[in-house]
Amino acid sequence: MSVLVFIEVKEKVSKAALEVVSYGSKIGPTTVVTFGNTDEDSLKVIGEYGGEKILIHRGISSSNDQQITNLIAAATEQTGAEVIVISQDQTGKSIGPRVAAKLNAGHVSGAISVPETANGFEVNTNVFSGKAMAKIAVHSDKKVISLLPNSFSPEKTGGSATIEEINNDLGEAKITVKEMKAQGEGIPLPEAELVVSAGRGLKGPENWNIVEDLANTMGATTACSRPVADIGWRPHHEHVGQTGTAIRPNLYIAIGISGAIQHLAGVNGSKVIVVINTDAEAPFFKAADYGVIGDAFEVVPKLTEAYNKFKASQN
Repeated sequence: MSVLVFIEVKEKVSKAALEVVSYGSKIGPTTVVTFGNTDEDSLKVIGEYGGEKILIHRGISSSNDQQITNLIAAATEQTGAEVIVISQDQTGKSIGPRVAAKLNAGHVSGAISVPETANGFEVNTNVFSGKAMAKIAVHSDKKVISLLPNSFSPEKTGGSATIEEINNDLGEAKITVKEMKAQGEGIPLPEAELVVSAGRGLKGPENWNIVEDLANTMGATTACSRPVADIGWRPHHEHVGQTGTAIRPNLYIAIGISGAIQHLAGVNGSKVIVVINTDAEAPFFKAADYGVIGDAFEVVPKLTEAYNKFKASQN
């Protein structure tokens, strides 16, 4: 079956974008649709991960959910795609339901595996904050799948993609985006493979340097628990958990975080969890793959030092 994948390209094609392209190629012949002023050389990587054709609309300069929805609908009609794949990121959470409603399509939100087609069309998703898995059957002619970031590893196919500009009338934008500012530097939390997070066990924002030193050494993204963000120690975009950003990194290091159920719900998709805490009874230890009972102010600098020595030995 034919597949249309929507990606949003900012400065470069992101890991999340390559995930959905590679995911789509596992389902069938894949066309990618995007927008903006990205140069064609930057888009070539899409072909290496399974995209056979790229449709780009130059008439949208910034994210507008209504226009993006119209763009995907127009590209679906042009390509005859039966499956539409988008990333379950901030944009995807907004446009997924819109696209499904516009195309009268079934919508699977937060998919974690390639559809099974032996008995119809079934997709696995996480439910109950990742505590269980559901198999969702989609019976509509067209199907919209939102792929959970970091749930599917992109694979190179060695192919190449043709690039074609499209100029469909997408209607007038009812919302004007005047300015967009990046939240922090480095890899965004939903895309991060390594995350170093801390909580109130750090005792104050002035002590966050030990967290940042470890993160910088590892090339990781920093995060925090909700109380830390609420009292203003760290910016809210770093808050991970059920009420913050849900993440699925390869490695999650939690420093001075007790492990409230709301926090665990947003990070329990991590492949490996390391917990550092002075309280041996902290709930987080029950979810951890590795635990260190000790003072963060002693353990974390030693961990940073050990990692630096390890890196030096590899050179």
